[in-house]
Order: sequence, then C-alpha cells, then structure tokens
Amino acid sequence: MASMEENFPRGGTQKKPSEGKAPRRPIEQDNLFDTHNEEGSQKRKRIQEDQGKRKKLKAEKKEVIKANAKDFELLTVEALSEGMLLLGCVKESNDFELVVSLPNGLTGFVQVTHICDAYSKMLNAQVATEELLEDLNSLSDLYPPGMLIRCTVTSVGKTMDGHQSVKLSINPKDVNKALNTTALRSGMLLSGLVSSVEDHGYLIDIGVSGAKAFLPRQKSQSYIKSANKGAELKIGQYLNCLIEEVKNNGRIVRLSISQSEVAAAIATEEQNWTLSNLLPGLVVKAQVQKVTPYGITLSFLSSFTGIVDFMHLDPKKVGSYSQSQMVKACIFSVHPTSKAVRLTLRQVFLQPGSVLGQLASSRIGMVVEEAVVKSFHTKTGAIFELDDGTLAFARLKHLSDTKKSFKPGAFKTGSKHRCRIIDYSLMDELALLSLKHRIIAAPFLRYQDICPGHVVEGKVLALKPLGMQVKVTDHIRGLVPRLHLADVLLKQPEKKYSVGGEVKCRVLISNPEEKKLILTLKKTLVMSKFPVLTSYEAAKPGLIAHGFIVCAREFGCIVKFYNDVKGLVPKNELSSEPISSPEKVFYKGQVVKVIVLKCEPEQEKLLLSFKLMSRPVSEDGGEQIPKKNREVTYETGQMVDVKVLKKKDNGLEVSILSDNVSAHLPMMHLSDHVVNCKLLYHWLQEGDILHRVMCLSDKGGHITLCRKPAVISAVQEEQVVRSFSEIQPGMQLAGYVRNIMSYGVFVEFPFGLAGLAPKAAMSDKFVTDTKDHFVVGQTVVANVTSMDEEKQRILLCLKLSEVGSEDPVAESFSLLSQCFEELKEVRGILSRRNHSKVAQNLCGLIPGQKLELVVQEVQRDGSAFFNGSCVAGLTVTATRYHVGDKSLVAGQKARVLVLHVDALKSAVHVSLREELLHTKAKGLMENSQQPAVVQHVAEEFAIASLVETGQLTAIPVASHFNDTFRFDSEKLKVGQVVSVTLKTVLTGDHGILLAVQGPAKKRAFIRSRKESETVEEGLAAVKHSLCLGDVVKGTVKSVRPTYVTVAIDDKLTGSIHTSQILDEVPIGTFPTSRLKAGQKVTARVIGGRDVKTHRYLPITHPHFTQSIPELSIRPSDLKGDGGTALSPEGDNPSERLRPYKAGQTVTCFVKKYNTTKTWLEVEITPEIRGRVPQLLLSLNPKVLKHPEKSFKNGQALSATVTGTDASETNLCLSLTGVHSLAEGTITLGTITKVTPHVCLTIALPFGKTGKASIFHLSDSYAEQPLENFSIGKLVRCCVLSNEDNKIEISLRQSRTNPKSKNKVEDPEITCVEDVREGQLVRGYVRSVKQSGVFCGLSSSVVGRVQFHKVVPFFIPKQSLYEQYVPEGKFLTAKVLSVNNRESHVELSLLPEDTGKPSILPESLGLPRCDTDEGKGKEKREELKKLRSKQKRRVSEGEQEVKPGKKRGRLTDGDDSGVEVYCREEEEEDEEENKRKSKETKRAEAPRLQVSSGFTWDEGLNALEVPVFNRKEESSDSEEEDDTQSMRKKQTKKEQEQEKQRVEKELSKTEAALMDPNRQPQTADDFDRLVLSNPSSSILWLQYMAFHLQATEMEKARAVAERALKTISFREEQEKLNVWVALLNLENMYGTEETLMKVFERAVQYNEPLKVFQHLADIYASSEKYQQADDLYNTILKRFRQEKSVWLKYATFLLKRGQVEATHRLLERALKGLPDKEHVDVISKFAQLEFHFGDPEHAKAIFESTLSSYPKRTDIWSIYIDMMIKHGSQKEVRDIFERVIHLSLAAKRMKFFFKRYLDYEKKYGTSETIQAVKVAALEYVESKSSLAES
Repeated sequence: MASMEENFPRGGTQKKPSEGKAPRRPIEQDNLFDTHNEEGSQKRKRIQEDQGKRKKLKAEKKEVIKANAKDFELLTVEALSEGMLLLGCVKESNDFELVVSLPNGLTGFVQVTHICDAYSKMLNAQVATEELLEDLNSLSDLYPPGMLIRCTVTSVGKTMDGHQSVKLSINPKDVNKALNTTALRSGMLLSGLVSSVEDHGYLIDIGVSGAKAFLPRQKSQSYIKSANKGAELKIGQYLNCLIEEVKNNGRIVRLSISQSEVAAAIATEEQNWTLSNLLPGLVVKAQVQKVTPYGITLSFLSSFTGIVDFMHLDPKKVGSYSQSQMVKACIFSVHPTSKAVRLTLRQVFLQPGSVLGQLASSRIGMVVEEAVVKSFHTKTGAIFELDDGTLAFARLKHLSDTKKSFKPGAFKTGSKHRCRIIDYSLMDELALLSLKHRIIAAPFLRYQDICPGHVVEGKVLALKPLGMQVKVTDHIRGLVPRLHLADVLLKQPEKKYSVGGEVKCRVLISNPEEKKLILTLKKTLVMSKFPVLTSYEAAKPGLIAHGFIVCAREFGCIVKFYNDVKGLVPKNELSSEPISSPEKVFYKGQVVKVIVLKCEPEQEKLLLSFKLMSRPVSEDGGEQIPKKNREVTYETGQMVDVKVLKKKDNGLEVSILSDNVSAHLPMMHLSDHVVNCKLLYHWLQEGDILHRVMCLSDKGGHITLCRKPAVISAVQEEQVVRSFSEIQPGMQLAGYVRNIMSYGVFVEFPFGLAGLAPKAAMSDKFVTDTKDHFVVGQTVVANVTSMDEEKQRILLCLKLSEVGSEDPVAESFSLLSQCFEELKEVRGILSRRNHSKVAQNLCGLIPGQKLELVVQEVQRDGSAFFNGSCVAGLTVTATRYHVGDKSLVAGQKARVLVLHVDALKSAVHVSLREELLHTKAKGLMENSQQPAVVQHVAEEFAIASLVETGQLTAIPVASHFNDTFRFDSEKLKVGQVVSVTLKTVLTGDHGILLAVQGPAKKRAFIRSRKESETVEEGLAAVKHSLCLGDVVKGTVKSVRPTYVTVAIDDKLTGSIHTSQILDEVPIGTFPTSRLKAGQKVTARVIGGRDVKTHRYLPITHPHFTQSIPELSIRPSDLKGDGGTALSPEGDNPSERLRPYKAGQTVTCFVKKYNTTKTWLEVEITPEIRGRVPQLLLSLNPKVLKHPEKSFKNGQALSATVTGTDASETNLCLSLTGVHSLAEGTITLGTITKVTPHVCLTIALPFGKTGKASIFHLSDSYAEQPLENFSIGKLVRCCVLSNEDNKIEISLRQSRTNPKSKNKVEDPEITCVEDVREGQLVRGYVRSVKQSGVFCGLSSSVVGRVQFHKVVPFFIPKQSLYEQYVPEGKFLTAKVLSVNNRESHVELSLLPEDTGKPSILPESLGLPRCDTDEGKGKEKREELKKLRSKQKRRVSEGEQEVKPGKKRGRLTDGDDSGVEVYCREEEEEDEEENKRKSKETKRAEAPRLQVSSGFTWDEGLNALEVPVFNRKEESSDSEEEDDTQSMRKKQTKKEQEQEKQRVEKELSKTEAALMDPNRQPQTADDFDRLVLSNPSSSILWLQYMAFHLQATEMEKARAVAERALKTISFREEQEKLNVWVALLNLENMYGTEETLMKVFERAVQYNEPLKVFQHLADIYASSEKYQQADDLYNTILKRFRQEKSVWLKYATFLLKRGQVEATHRLLERALKGLPDKEHVDVISKFAQLEFHFGDPEHAKAIFESTLSSYPKRTDIWSIYIDMMIKHGSQKEVRDIFERVIHLSLAAKRMKFFFKRYLDYEKKYGTSETIQAVKVAALEYVESKSSLAES
C-alpha cells in the first residue's frame, strides 16, 4: 500500500517545509493524481502547456535517435538475467565444467551437474559406488570445442576474486521449459541429450514433461558415421533434434538427427512459436525493418521483432542491407522478461549443427604493434583491424589502464594502437584485444604460455600443509610443494615466507589442460645456468643438468628434472669412491648436478651419473668460447645438438652444445632438398639451435656435420659401408655429390668412401652436360657396379632404372612430405624473427589462404602486382593466366588466393581465378584418382587445383632423389591437366592437400633379389677347371656375417658359407668372425653356383666350369675325400628337404629379420634356407617386441624342424623346441579377440587358434579378468587339450612356468570331484534363473546358489538379482553340498558363510530374514530337532528314498521361522525340481508363505510350530504330537524364556500394525483400514489399485461396489470419486457395454452433468477422441444453457488443433446461450484461443468485443493480461495507450494507470516509466480543470 501511495498520492496541497526559508521542493513526478492550484492564470498555464508540447516533440525526436544506439548495445554481464536463453559455443571441456563462449565476447560455465538428468544420475551412481562406470563419458569426450549448444542462464554472480561469473545450464528441462506437449509440432528443431541407449534406438531427453522422445537407430546412422566417427551415441551427448512425428497429443515424439535435415531446418509460423517459447539457435526467415549504423531491426515469424548488432551482420554483406529485404537469420538470445530477441546474420550460424573454428593458439598472446581502429562504440568498445587483415574487438574496460585515463578521442577511425590478443570469441569470430599496458607487458597470459623451466615471479597467496600457493598473474596460480620451498626441507616455512611477499620461482610442471602449475623455490634450480631438461628426447649423452633427488635406496638414486622427467643414478655412478648405503649419504629433495650417460626415449629410461668426469664445465649458459684443444672426439653417426655461431660463404660455423666444441655444417648438408638448403641457410641466424645433427667426419681437428635425413637414416639403419673391403657390386648406398666433372659425377658416402658415376651411368636420358643433371652437395642414391681393389676405385650407377624404388609412388610422396615438413620448420624459424616485419608476414602466409589486397600495378603482359598490410615488404604477383578475365586497375581492391610463398625471394604468387576462390565442398577419399590443373610450378613441387572441387594440392616434380633432369617437353606447365592420386584429404598445417602424379609410370627396375640369393651375386663369373672335391688355396677377400669371399687366384673368387667353417658350431657364436681379411686358407670345392640364376649346378652341368665355386674349410671335409657335396638346385626342392623330419634339431645361421613378414630368415647350409615364425622365436614376450635386437646376422642358433613352407622351398623352424601343439606344450600366442565374461581367442603357431577360458587366465581370479588383455598382446600359454582342431589353452603361471612356486589362490577345478563340502571357492556369475543364481567355478563346473542363500534379505523382485548380480560378476561362495553322481554343487553367498559383505547393499533398505541373532540360534536348535523327528517319521512310515538322490530341503537351519518369497520360486520351477517333487512332499510340508508378520493363533506358542498348507493337513497329526511332547520336556525356566520371547514378538507385531506411516500390504490390511474410515474414497481407490496391480479385475470391481454401498449417502463427492474410478476401470479394462452400464447407473445416482463431464475427460485422456466428440454433442443437447459445457468442448477441440471447429462452436454457443452470457463466453473463447489456438484470431475476437462494449473494463483487463503473456511490447503499449484515453470513471482509470505503470516498471525503461507518469499527470490536470470550470 505504501508504494501505491508513493506513486498515486491522494489530493490536497503540499505542505511547506518547516525549516526557515528553505527552497520549495519541486512537485514529485510520482504524485500523478495530485491537483495543484498553481499561481497565475489559466491562460498562462495553457501557453506553458503549448510550449511544453513543442519542447516535448523535439525531445522525442532526440530520444528516437538515442534509442537507436541504445537498442543495439552489445550484451554485457549486467544485461544477463536468470532464465535468459542463449546460443553458445563450447570453448573448453574440463572434468567438472564446460567453458562456453557467448555472444559479444562473454563467457559462461556449465557445471557437470547441469548437463541432463540421466548424466547426473550416472554421476551420483559413480560417486556412491566409488567405481568408474564404463558408460559414463567425460565432458571432453562428449563436448568438443567448437560445438554450438543452447543454454539458459541459471545465475550471475561474483567469484571470490571479484570477477563476474555466469553459470549456465544445457539441461533440456531448463532450456525447453516453456514448451509443453501440446506445443510440439513436426519440423521443430529442439536441443536434446541422450538419456538412454535402447536396442532399436535412443531415448532423448528434450525436457518436455509428459513427452517421450525416441530416436530410431536408422535415423542416427548417418550422423554416427560422419559426425561421431562411427561411435555409438553416449548418454549425456548433445544433439540437434528435428521432430519428425508427434503422436498421442505430444506424448510420443519421433526424432531425426540427420545432418542434412537439421542444417536445412527453418522455424515457421505453422510450428506455432510464441515469444514465450522461442528458442535460440532457430533459423528464421526475416525481413529488414530498419537499418542503422549500430545494427539492423528485423521482423520474423509475422509478428515478432528482433535486433542484429553490428558484430553479427554478415561481413560479406555489410552496407548492402536495405529496408524490406528478406534475409535468413539465427536467433541468438531471448530475454525472459522483456522478450527482447537478438539475432545473427553470420553464415556459419544459418546451418544448425555446424562446428565453429578456433583461432590458432599461437596467435593468442601475440602483441600487435599497429592495430587500426575500424569503428568506435561509446558504450561498448572498439573494432580494430589487425596486421593480417582480420578484425578484433576490445571492450571499453580494455581500452585504457584506468577509467580516468580513458580518452574517447584517441579512438578515431584510422588511428593506430599497440595491443595484445588476449582471447578469441568463437561466437563472434573475433579476436579479443587489450590495450592495457600491464597486459601487453605481461610475460604470460595463459597457462599455455608457461613452459617447464621458465623463471616466474609471483606473490605468496597462502601457506598450507601441502605447500605454498603462489599468484603468478591475476588468472594464473601455482603451487610450490613443501619439498621445494628451499634447497633443504623447511620445518617452519612461515618464518621464511609471509603472505603477500614476492618470490622468484622456476616452473617444474605445467599442465594447461588441468590448469596446474608446479613451481620450485630451490635457489640452485632457480639460478641454474645449465640446460633445462624437459623431455627424454632432449637428454643427449654428455648433457649436464641440475636435478633433485626424489628417492635414495640401496640400488642408487632417482633424480627428477622438469616435466616429470626422471632418471637413475646407479650405485657405481654415485661417486668415484664406493658408497655402501646411498640413503645415508643423499636425502630427498637434494639438488644435484648430473651428466647423462644413456637415454632411451621410447622406454623413458634415463641413465645418469654424479661423476662429471674431468672435462671443464662452465655455467655461463652457452657463453663459452668453443674449445680448440679438445679431448673428446666424435664418431661418424653420432647425433648432437648445435648452436649457430656464425654464417660463412659455404655454410654455418656452429658450436656443439654438450661439449662447446666448434664444427662446420655445410649449406648443402642442411637438407636433402637443394632449395630448402638455401632457404634454411638464408633464414638461420646466430644463436639459433638445431637439433639432431649428425657428425659426418672428425679429421685433423675439423668436425663436419650433416643434417640430410636420407644420410642420417642410412647410417642409423646400418645401410652403409665403413671400409672398401665391405663394398660389393649391386649394393645401393645413399650419399651426396662431391664434385661434378665433364666425364661424370663423384659421389661421397658416410665414412669417407667415394665413387665415380660415369657420364653414361648418370641417367637413363642422354647426358649432354653433366652440370644440367646434378649440383654439388645434392643427395643421391647410387648402385655399385664394380670395384678396383688395387686402385681402391668404385664405379657407380645413378640411373633411375637401376636405383629406383619398387614403390615409386610411396618414394615420391615421402619426398614431398619431407619437403613440406622442412618448409614448416622454416615458418617456425620465421615466427621467431619478431624484429623482421617481412619474416612475420612470410610466416603468416600459407598456400590456399585468401587475402584482401590492393592492386599496385598492372604490367603490359597482363600480370599484376599487389600490396597490403599483411604482405608488407613482400612481392605479390599474379600472372596473366591467374588474373583471368578480370580487368584490374591500380588502387582497386581484389580478393586473391595464395598459390605459393617463396620465402627465399620474399615473393608470393597469387591467383584471382574464380574456380580457385570459390571451392566446392566434397568428401575426398585417400588414394583416389582425381583430375587436376597445374596452377604454379616451383623447383621441388607444383601446385595444382582439383577439377571437381577447386582445392589446391601439391604434387612432387621429382619421384626420386636422382630424378632431377627433364626435357622441356616433360616439364609441367601452368594450365596443364594431370591425373593425381590424393595422399592426404585434410589440409593440415601446410594449407593444401598432398598428392602424387598418377597413375605411376612403369619403369624398368632392376630385378629384385629372391630370398634364396645372397649378396655375393655381384661376383664375376670366370671360366675355371675346378671339379667337385678339388682342394684349393686362397686368400680371404672379405668377411660378411653369413659368408666369406676367397680369392683363389688373380681372377677367380669363391665363397665359403658360414656352415662350412666348423664341424661343431657353438650355439650363439659367429663362425665367420674366426676369419680375417687377408688370411690364407685351404678349402675344398663342394659345389658351384650359376652367376645369373644363383642356383647350385650339378658337376655334370655344361656351365659348371663358369660357375662361382662354393668352398668348405671344415676339418672333416679337408680330411675326407670330398664326401660333402651340395645338392643341385635344379632337383625337386622337396627332395632336397626330405631328409629333415619334424622334431629334428639343426644348427642354423641368422640371415635377417623380415619386419614385413614377421619371420626370421636363417640359412642351414649354402643351399638350404629356413624361416622361424615370430611366435616360435622365443618363449619370452619381451624378445618378440624387438626381435632384430636379439638375433644378430651370422649368429648360430639351435632350431627344431617343424615342417616346410607352402612352396616346399624353405624349412619351417622353431627356436623354442615346439614342433607341434601337443598337450602340455608351452608356447607364445597373440590375442586376436576378447569375448567379455567368456574367454580370449589366441592365435598360436602353425596357423592354429586356441581359446583361454576366464578361469585359465591367472592363478588368482580378478574382479575384471579381461582388463589387462588387449588385442595384439603377446602372451605365454600352455596347451590343455587339442582335440578335433579345438585347442584349449591356459595362461596360468602354474602351467606356463611350472618351476615358479607362486601361491595358487584359485586352483583348477576340472570336475565336481575337485570340490569339497565346506570349501570356499571363487567364480563368475553365469546366469540368473528361476531356480537360483548359477556361478561358474571353472569352464566345466557350475554351482547353483538358491535365492535364499544369496543374501540375508527378502527380495521382492528377481530383477534386483539381475541388477546386482550381473553376468560375469566375481563372487566368493561356500560349498554347501556336492552331488558327484548328478554333478550338482550347491553354494551359499551369505556373509556368515563366506566372510564377505552382502552382495546387495544394506542401503536398499530391504527387510532382513533374521533380525535377532540369539533368537535365530534358538530357532535353529529347535528346527534341527524338529526336522530330525520329521525325517525319522517319514523314513519309518514311507518307502525308503533311493540312494544317491539328494533329499529336497525346503527349510534351513538359519531360517527365521517364517517363509517368505524364496520357497515359492523353488516350487514354481518344476523342471528343476521334477526329480525331487515327490520326496519333498513326503519329507516336509512347505510352510505357509506370508510377507508380513500376521499371527494365526491366539496362543503364545503359535510362532513356535511351522504352519502347513491346507492341502497337506492329512500328514500333520504325528508332527503335532511330537511338538507337544517336545514342549512338555522343556524345563520351567526354558518355558518362561520362550513365553517372554514370543511376548516380545507379539508386541513388535502389534506396534508395526499400529504404526500410522505403515503402508498396507495385503487385502486384510485394506479391510482393516476401510473399516476404520469407511467414507474415505482415497482408501477405497487405493484398495482398488491394489487389486488392479495384481490384475484381479473382478476383485477391484467388487471393492468399488462395496465402497458405493458403504460410503454415507451424504458424502456425494466421495461417492462420485468412486464412480469416476469405476468408469476409469471399465474404460481401461472392460468393454464398451460394461462401461455404458456403469455410466447409466452413475447418472442415476449423481448429478448427471458432472458424470457426463468426467466421462468426456476419461475419453479424452485415453485418446478416444471420437467417443469424446460424440459425448460432448450429447451433453450440448441436454445442457444447452450451461456455459461451462461450451467452454469445456472448446478446450477439447483446441487442444486437438481443430481451430475452425472451435469458431463454429462459438457461433452455436451464442445462439444457444442467453444474451447476458455472450460477452463472458466470447471473452473465455478468446482466452482459450490465446492458450491453445491462434493468438491472432483471439486478438480479433477481443477487438471486436471491445468495439461493441468499450466500457467493459473486465474485458480490457483480460485482454491486457493475455497480451502481456502472448504479445509483443509494442502491442501491449498500444492497448494501454488506448485504454488510458477512454472516458471512464476516475477509479477505473486509476486502476489502468496503475497497471500501465507496473508493466513499465517490470519490462520498460526509465523513459517509458516517466512517459506513463506524465500521461497520468495530464489526465489528473484535465480532470481538475474540468472540475474548476
């Protein structure tokens, strides 16, 4: 009331202030209805009024202009309010929240609990069980950055550090809460989240209560394949869902998520969107209403208006918008109260479901020296253009350091400012800037900017037990662990450090994803000048670094560095003197200086030493002068890191970092590509670091280095020759051109050897000038053709036909990829040249980039030059071909595409061709053939565009290192169409696709060697007269791993195989190593080999005298008479291999390990070779990881023959002794398949497959037995059985390693005999059936757990077992009984038997079987006695039970005496108990089953005796006598105790029955309740529902009839409730006939109209619309004069969407009802139209009514209410303006003014509020003037 008085005070003059002559206060503008007698005449007043009106009109004009700017203000955090709907984009996904980018540079956060209900439920389950759920995916898996999501603001608050934080929700029930089932229409696009995965699809949560949304699986397949990478949809996954079909009045909705359908979805008027349920993300067709400099106003969906701010106009169409233009727009935000709608016209948002792009992370944090102001907005900020042409935005608060220093005049269009990119707004596609000096000067902005090893300064925030919190910047916090507070461990750190104090730290670990920063304050580490060791790759041998000890033990010390890199200092490297107990000498946290001895980055192994040797070490961080007189020498092939010291004419002078030794790196050794050599040389500067450089030679104190990847690879893979003696004809070697002469090319190889490629052997083409083909320093591959040992000369061949790869396409692509990787490295070097504008511009340009440039000059030949800020200092040209048909003039703006960036010449080649600027989107396949047009030809590659899509692709010019020369006719030309094979389909970092020219040209390559040929094929064939058995003398020429070449005389050369050197070869030795080059030997000829075919020839062969002699120096051969002779290869190979039988042991010699075929190739004799498959190499899986390291070439091995290969040319061997998979064989296998809860499928040797049951995976069963096994893993296994090709294997250690004496926790159970009664066993659940839980104890033995032995609770539903005892669950059970004959094992899972907790948690609140232990024990005693007597009686009175058959026990010793649930299941399972049924009935009658504690006898001893079923009462006489006699035998004390116990039980039962909160469980319970309250319809209805749950319809009907008779006739409503329930029952379960009978009776006993209306509602709710329609027509005939009937029928029709029928109904209603009711009825119909029908028609009805009855204030009031809910603000204000200008009574006018003011206070602005007050004042004044006159 007080507030009302303030706005509308009563009449009367204002009292003067009491204090002195204080100035009179101006009239309060809120006092609208005060009438003031102002001094002066009325005339003067009118003049003043006229002047006031003129002023007011001028003010209004100004106000309109101001309003324009204000309307288009950008969103701020202050403008957000709870419930506001926004479209956002995922920026980051963390473990517990999503960071969401919002429009206008805002950011919000979605907590993990605001995803959806199903996801929250799973989170709660995970927290409750403390076990990771497989189905629960992390937010980072579900929400990738760039995903657009609809969200709603849940709160706007401040964080602890004062920053504003916007909390969001994407839960559909929050986002779509304005929707209901009736509002759903097909074609609507809603946001939904997957709530569950079903067999045929997914249930989607769309947040509409009462609606079930289903996504069929076939409708999701295309999305899963394209957008979800083939993975199933996961619970909590966000989807854009298109409604395909709505059924049952919105209760069932079918969805689609097809990307094409979603992208094309548009919100239309037919979908019945209103302002109250409008959603962000909807794409609408809109019409431009007004265009202003600040943005544009749109109208959409016929009557809605919205704004588009300047940030969200389409950049391509800015300035081209005109009034009434039709555009497509996307709704961005909807305000909950003002209903203000914001939209965007940016193209990326006009296709729902698209993903937004990110800004390159390297750009964030970059300082831009000159950013140009494009536009300045007074209340929001400024738009800038950056150096690369992109736009950026700086908010007002970021334009100056403080509010006072802000000068708007400094931000005129075109002014330049220094700024820093601080973030990127995904939603606005704008970089966010700051001009604050402290932000520009800050060394770090984000966690990503801080790397391990950085020294940072910060302030102490807090000291905690864990360590010290340090504030590095406003947004970055770090932790200094307690260990790192000082060089020694501080006991009282608070004495050294105080909160707020400044500290200097070094970063140990930086984890930007988790926003974690671990720092150290150890002074030695912070001040250290040594290199910072942050990765294992950087740990080069010889590197010296500081670290800290984390562990000191007897084996040595573990030292940790930065980024969690740690290494071991072994005991012998701790000191020059022996240390017995390192833990006593060293302490945890101690800072130490170490030197790297060895590092294996793949295994993350690092070997260190505290012994820093005697070499001098400087801590000046690389400022040392390189040493000339050095002690260390470098071997060829040694890898080093170097620092550039100086540039020289022919290369770089560098310093080797580890030893500070100077070396020379020639320019042509920087790369394999000549162009890249020059490029790297040009841009490298002093101080640059180059990693992984190889030492090529160290001669005479001069070290030469090499960085050619091909040469480095050849050295590391041992594909090199170290001395002349190792060279053999036919070898292929990688080298580089040393010199070019007119007669040929000299090629040098690593280790100093060189050879000549004569002019004729240089190329397959005719060579005119040798300098046209190669350049000095170029990488080449050479083939050795011949050698001259005397002159030490080597002749080479460089022809492509000789050295070309077998796969030229792969070779060609490898060269191209390497070239582009090096270009990427050059860009990295350029990015570090901050002082060079040219370098920065070159670094920012990549092929395929589109630029906006200005034409600088057009040449006569048609080519053009361009310039622009992003290409300053570069020459940008477009050839005549690339200008195309465009006519260019200087100064004209042009859009160009970058074709090639020549960083050497600082030139950029661009194109203006339309087909390149406007590429087409099309899915490309790898290795697909595509036609392409050559657009630009560079030295190493050409740039072509795909004909179909216009995308740029690079193709190599050369296909090989040696492929350098081309005739003019062969060269690629611009415009030429070529066929290319795509090798990449994503542009990646290079900006373009990579491809090769294809199809590949067929080249005449040299014949590849057969596996049977050895390398000595290059030996020349010389005619000789040697015969088989001849003894010859010779000199060892060269020694290879598997053979030795011997010079017999000057021309003839023979070969000795490694098997022909010793008679008895020691295993593991290398026989050829016994011979040295130059050694004299005596040998016997044992065969000869053909030069061309390499086959061993028979001695009678006509060409034997032209063969290469095969020799033997074995002592047995030299003594004998030539008995050993090679079998000629011309014979049948199988004959040659026949002497070798499976199981035989032979000695073989390693030739090589074939990585592609994964077998070891060996030689047994010169003509017999073998193969050892991978699985037969060893029984140790570690050996098989790197077999090439374990088996050296030429090594002697002992192998077992297993057979021959398919071609019968090679022996198949085994090194493990396994030659067949007999029972007990131990071998290795590879896992090929993992079958959950069942077994592993393992590939075994000899192509066999075996299965390992989950019971044979380990000697100790695990919760997740298959967890540590993955496909491809190597495992050691033992064959259990091999029958009918079904192999059973075991991975148990007791089987695979019998010698190990590890404890076997779970012994093997092969049969029932292995199980003993009372034994505790472990196993896995097989299944849950009617007869119990079946638990697998082994692959052949299954035990049963009866339900009453599973848990000590009463379980009402079997589904609980299936939930808590799923298949595969790991259980511990106790064996109760074993029936060997029937192979039955009975188990128990009860806690008292197993000693384990119950498998069902107590939190379920299930009733226990025995609540009192003492009582249970006593009962057990009695029941045992009772049972023994009963058994005795049965055995005496009945036939004897057959031996071996188990007696069916239906009661148990540990039972509580009352049988509940369990026995019922046992009896029902007839199949299981068929064998036992007769014995069971004879042995013991089952007790009566009840589920609550009713008593059946009035005596106190009633609970003592089991109660029997009536059917078996005939056999109970003897038992009764027995129990009576037993009772008599009890002592008085026992009887007294028994009496007290039973008394307690009865009192408990009575208390339970008297509990008011106790829910009725049985029919008797309900009977008792309805007796106590017979007139309560609720109780009767619950009683009916109880019967209906049990599907007992007749009983439910009977209860209803009883209720109608019992309820008092005065309780009409209670009776009606029962009648309605009975109608419902008949409608659902009865027939139409029974329903009509009940209806007719109900009409007789109740008010007919109520019954009719209830039945109509029942029909409508059960979707029997036709019956409901007929019934309503019947009602209208009988109750025509009842207004409520017409309204109910109208509601029914409108809910079904029958708008036209409703209009006809209104006409009927007006005819049928009296005139006085017409206005009310029309008003009610209009309200219904607003809610369920067409709002426009509703407005028309109201307008028509009010034109006839303008003074009906109640109608005006209703109309205003409806419009506030459903209309726009403009429409509401229009109605208020009309109503306040009506001539009504003052009281009514005051009511409307009050409503108008309240409305403006809630939804309007201060100006609109003032306008209302002015209007009210004018009304009051007009009334007072009338009164005076």
